[in-house]
Amino acid sequence: MKQNQVLRFSIQGLRCAGCVSSLENALQNTDGIVDVTVNFAEHVAQVQGDTSSEKIIAAIVEAGYGADLIRDNGQFDDTAAQEQLEYQQLVDKAVMPAIFALPLMLYDQINGLPDIISLPGRFFWLLIAVITLGCLIYSGKHFYLGALRSWQHRQANMDTLVALGTGSSWLYSVAVLALGDRLPHLAQHAYFEAALFILIFLNLGAAIEVRARGKTSSAIRQLMNLQPKTARLVRQGLELDVVIGDVLVGDIIRVRPGEKIAVDGRVIEGLGIVDESMLTGEAMPVEKNVDSTVKAGTLNIQGSFLYQADRIGQETLLAQVVETVLQAQGAKPAIARLADKIAAVFVPVVVVIAMGVFVGWFYFGPQPALGYAFVTAMTVLVIACPCALGLATPISVMVAVGRAAQAGILIRNGQALQTAGQISCVVFDKTGTITEGRPEVVEIKAFNHFSQKQVLQWAASLELGSEHVLAASVLRAAKAKALTTLTVTGFEMRPGLGVTGLIGNQRVALGNQSLIDELVLDASTCNDVLQHSYVQGYTAMILAVDGEIVGILSVSDPVKTDSAQAINQLHALGIRVMMLTGDHERTAQVIAAQVAIDHCRAQCLPSDKLAIIKELQAAGEVVAMVGDGINDAPALMQADVGVAVGSGTDIAIDSADFIILDGSLLKMNQAIELSKATLTNIKQNLWGAFIYNALSIPIAAGLLYPAFGFLLSPVIASAAMAFSSLTVVANANRLRWVKLTVETND
Repeated sequence: MKQNQVLRFSIQGLRCAGCVSSLENALQNTDGIVDVTVNFAEHVAQVQGDTSSEKIIAAIVEAGYGADLIRDNGQFDDTAAQEQLEYQQLVDKAVMPAIFALPLMLYDQINGLPDIISLPGRFFWLLIAVITLGCLIYSGKHFYLGALRSWQHRQANMDTLVALGTGSSWLYSVAVLALGDRLPHLAQHAYFEAALFILIFLNLGAAIEVRARGKTSSAIRQLMNLQPKTARLVRQGLELDVVIGDVLVGDIIRVRPGEKIAVDGRVIEGLGIVDESMLTGEAMPVEKNVDSTVKAGTLNIQGSFLYQADRIGQETLLAQVVETVLQAQGAKPAIARLADKIAAVFVPVVVVIAMGVFVGWFYFGPQPALGYAFVTAMTVLVIACPCALGLATPISVMVAVGRAAQAGILIRNGQALQTAGQISCVVFDKTGTITEGRPEVVEIKAFNHFSQKQVLQWAASLELGSEHVLAASVLRAAKAKALTTLTVTGFEMRPGLGVTGLIGNQRVALGNQSLIDELVLDASTCNDVLQHSYVQGYTAMILAVDGEIVGILSVSDPVKTDSAQAINQLHALGIRVMMLTGDHERTAQVIAAQVAIDHCRAQCLPSDKLAIIKELQAAGEVVAMVGDGINDAPALMQADVGVAVGSGTDIAIDSADFIILDGSLLKMNQAIELSKATLTNIKQNLWGAFIYNALSIPIAAGLLYPAFGFLLSPVIASAAMAFSSLTVVANANRLRWVKLTVETND
């Protein structure tokens, strides 16, 4: 296992948030593990480190839980099957005690139950005791085994509460049956039916919770279902259908109308219209012709074409999107870690409270003091719900990350999901972010005996080693004119400035005005050409050979059609907007004016962008940086929220917290809206869980008895506990239908 590799494990035996903390602590104390996140909502552990999966599983087992390595995203289908099996098992465990408890309750309502002291009554209650014991074993075995494991590891969790509550009710009832009239008359009451109803409500509630948790994963299931199972290969003139796992890089694949694209690749023949909305969120279909890229999971709605496979298996964009979503769903924002700390001590505190309640009623309560003490203590144990607290954050994060993926926004960082709603300043890069990122050379000026053809050829030769988006425009222009590139040695990329190198024995530089100034070259002879380029909003690329300027390439990169609208939306939210660019001041001002950006900094090096982000943060701003290039990577990492547009380079995407797949800046506003909705949802869940426990535990302890003579039944307490978890899950699922601004405008 590599240092930065993240492995995911499906965990069995997680019962509440206390289990999460105990498992995380156990794994963090394991040699070689760097970081651990256990997601209670998913029952998944994400582990980063340099130890083997076998050792990690051994550590999990030693902590009292089961684990299976999730080797690839395809195992998600297995998880769905396991969820269905778990659901059915829990339903069966709820039905079993219901078969006996419901007739018992009905008989009690019609005829009344036999006196436990009488001889016929003893036989009746002895039969009920045996039946209840069988139900406890069948329907409560998982609670008792979980409690035993917790005890062995000197921990306490929800299983502890349930085991103590149901176990004590059965033992007390057996004691009443055995001691008979040796107990005070008012204490001669059996609670077998209470134990049965507790098992009914807890198992039924858990079953509904499992089903509801499955619905929170609907977005990721939809993404996985985009992957077709087969592909139509073209080999030696024949077409044959093969399973997707048999496709190799370089294979030729035929796609017909109405078929999904199997793997990532490049069109080599034909024409198609492809719907990419399910992957990128882009509503308009995209025309695909020769040299166009196509992505696995997208739908060809018109035309037929051949394409060559470039990326297969886990290398496709779809697979990477799925993996990113899965990892993000397991991430924990700061608010979740706070909830985990509270949940870690919750169960021990409840046990202490229950003991205190028992002692208080036993010594100071009315007769039968023992009966009152037992019932109130049992009710406290049953009603307390650590699950609601443990689910409050991860279930909301799961739904929100899936909802974002449906909108074409990948969230890679759970903390950023929390922070995005607090953004006060958004900083944009220009090229490829505010602009289309598909620049074209529109003018070439030559000086000092160089021809336009030579200027383009020498510029293309230098740019052959660059990854910058402007380099691609120069190479396309050279290719269009069928120019061959020259051999370059000593190539050096100057971030934020340009590139330099040697062609033959001549030193060549290609870059912006700042590069020319750094090289102390005289640009006065071509100043008019430069100013004309800047006024048009063009980017001027200056070519110098042996200290003399020999050419200027003016590159046009149109502003994205939705950039102005996106920036207006941010202004409407009261968010400050700024643009940072390495381009010339005049060019930057022209672009900024087109999209109504008030604050603009030009001729910025990567270090300048980083320094400006730090300045804004020092002034109290919560900063989002939106970019797509290598120059943006330091600033993306420094920002409170780094956002990479989908056309960005790998290093930019690795540096980002959010990824906008289709490059639309309108998604920035959607991300902020979703973050605010998610944080509100999490707070609602946490407050709901807190208020529930703060009110229910005192009521269960008998707080209302002195004034109203009211004591809560353990049966009602168990139903309330199950309902509290379901409320959290239901509230989190509301995020699946949250309306985002752009969608309502479509």
